[in-house]
Amino acid sequence: MKFKPSLLALSVYALVSVSAPVFAHSMATPAEITAKQDSLTQLIEQALRYDASRKQFYAQSQAMRETGIASATLMDPKLKVGFGGLPVDSFQFDQDPMTNISLGLMQQFERGETLSLQQRKANQQADGMSLQVDARERDIANGITQLWLELGYQQQAEDILKENQRLMRELANFIQTNYSIGKNEAQDLLNAQLQVSKLDEKLQANAQMQRRITSQLSEWLGTEWLAQNGQLLTLNQLDWQHLNQRIERSDGTEHYALLVDHPMVKMTDAAISASETQVEIAEQAYAPQFGVEVMYAYRQANGMNGQPASDLVSAYLTMDLPLFTDNRQDKNHAAAQYQVGAAKSQKDLLLAQMNAKVNALLVDRENLEQRLERYRNTLIEQAKARTQAVERGYQNNTAQFSDVIAAASDELTLALEKQRLITDLNLVNSKLAALLGGFDYRVETPDIAQPTTRNAHQ
Repeated sequence: MKFKPSLLALSVYALVSVSAPVFAHSMATPAEITAKQDSLTQLIEQALRYDASRKQFYAQSQAMRETGIASATLMDPKLKVGFGGLPVDSFQFDQDPMTNISLGLMQQFERGETLSLQQRKANQQADGMSLQVDARERDIANGITQLWLELGYQQQAEDILKENQRLMRELANFIQTNYSIGKNEAQDLLNAQLQVSKLDEKLQANAQMQRRITSQLSEWLGTEWLAQNGQLLTLNQLDWQHLNQRIERSDGTEHYALLVDHPMVKMTDAAISASETQVEIAEQAYAPQFGVEVMYAYRQANGMNGQPASDLVSAYLTMDLPLFTDNRQDKNHAAAQYQVGAAKSQKDLLLAQMNAKVNALLVDRENLEQRLERYRNTLIEQAKARTQAVERGYQNNTAQFSDVIAAASDELTLALEKQRLITDLNLVNSKLAALLGGFDYRVETPDIAQPTTRNAHQ
């Protein structure tokens, strides 16, 4: 192998030492993390303010409350107008004293406390629907955070690739110069040029992924935001202090004390309460249902004594008798009780599933932390030592240039893998935050259009 001048040695050493400045850049300071986290929080709050699903769930909950008020109101009274005792031979109203024109009013009353119980049930269902707003907020916060972290990884990878590309191009240019004067072999030049082309391809794929992730964010932030924020600067790591404090409150592998605050679990509580109220409503079916009717009858004919016949007033009290309850009341009551049991089983199942997810995520988090520690303390240092050793061997004609490229590529791969581990660790924390309430954002009640009364259209 031909002699390598000292300038080439310096260039190769600069190439294989690329990881040092890149790694220093990848470790964000606490101030940078806080600043980026504040920016992320602002994006989440902006997305929540304009989210259509939150408005939908809130409007549906308000609709249920209004329906509850309507269902807790007595039925409108019924007006009854007619005539009775009209003789068919003449159809005269003043011929027979039995003939009368009647005007009546009827009112039906619900059984027992059915009305108040129906309103209570409607409010409980509305509470469950309003909790979907909170669940949607967590989903949005998690979704935006995950995209933010993925975009942060791509930007960290872009920095690493660009730095390697810059140094590789400098090396390729230097080898091109040496090749032209016969101091380097053609395969060294071709190998260096190939590495530059590979880095170009990786950067193109990286740019595509960044644009794709930014476009995905427009689902919550809108196309106008997308047009104004073509380049969003993010990080692939966040401060999870609030989440860690909540995890410290967990007991081993049982996280139910934290999971009971999850909106989905609270929704099952609301469903249980509504089912229990339905049992009480079913019990009211055993009580009689009452109704009243008052009628006034106007008569035009004279009575038997030749004097004008007196008008008539009638009043009735109606009551149904729930005597045969086997196939209606008893079955409805049993069905309502089954629904309570089903709702409680649903809550138990949901808690078990969510607790298992938390435990699985905690296992992932622990393993990712251990792997990341290995990269920081062992793999990166070993890769740097290897590239330096290969570079020295190349200078001493005991290693090929391809060995230098392979060592540099391995170190680049490890640098990207390290950033991937950092990102994956933060993605796991984001999922845990969605389950355990580790996000810290502030948002107001959804702003929806208020209904107009019927009189407003008249």
